[in-house]
Amino acid sequence: MFSTFKSSPKWLLTTGGIFCLLGLIAFTEVRHGQKHVRAVVIRLDQVDGHRFLTRRDVMGYLTNEGEDPVIGKTYRDVDLRKLEIRLQQHGLIKKCQVSRDLTGDLLIVIEQPHPLARLMVSGNGIRNVSGQYVSEEGRFFPISMNYSARVPVLTGNYFAQNRSLANERNRPLLDLLKRIHDDPFWRAQITELSVDDRGEITMWPLMGNHKIEFGPPTELDAKFKKLKLVYTDVLPAKSWDHYSRVSVQYRNQIVCE
Repeated sequence: MFSTFKSSPKWLLTTGGIFCLLGLIAFTEVRHGQKHVRAVVIRLDQVDGHRFLTRRDVMGYLTNEGEDPVIGKTYRDVDLRKLEIRLQQHGLIKKCQVSRDLTGDLLIVIEQPHPLARLMVSGNGIRNVSGQYVSEEGRFFPISMNYSARVPVLTGNYFAQNRSLANERNRPLLDLLKRIHDDPFWRAQITELSVDDRGEITMWPLMGNHKIEFGPPTELDAKFKKLKLVYTDVLPAKSWDHYSRVSVQYRNQIVCE
């Protein structure tokens, strides 16, 4: 009895502190809900030092081109999750986070997709000069009027039936694009890849008048090792314009004609 009576003040103090804390949190939430959106702060990452989007673009997406303004609204009337979903519907936005700070600013953090190649779709013998980009995840996303990335062009009938590389079937092709992108030499040298109906690849380099018959996007280490040998030993000895065809698609063979 004595021990229970003695601990009662501590129990009451602890309980009172918890209720005070909960009341303070509830009061803070109410105060925040009554606050108005003072300004929109947009933070954009960069792609190779550039941006596909501008802050004006993001503001247009956020407000449905001005039809649903947010500045001046109370936070009680602003659904942050709904704004995130609205932004993520646009192809030039990979990820986004919408939050608020204590001063009343709405914070928008945007991550843009990073391109590996630019798809040029052909139809009726005419190449579409606009096309789409292929991201690191294998997703196709639209070009931007603000920045044109220096990446290889991707063409061929293969893409009439394959509108994404983000699946297991097209993983080898995506791995090939990543391999070219991550290597400074190949990134500078390979300007175009054409993929036929069977998934076999022909490349065109920046230097020389030859095409590169790469075959399917398999055995990348062995094929690039042979191709590097052509560029370091064969072409410097024969001249860069000596051959019109270089093939590394067959195991243990290099064909130059």
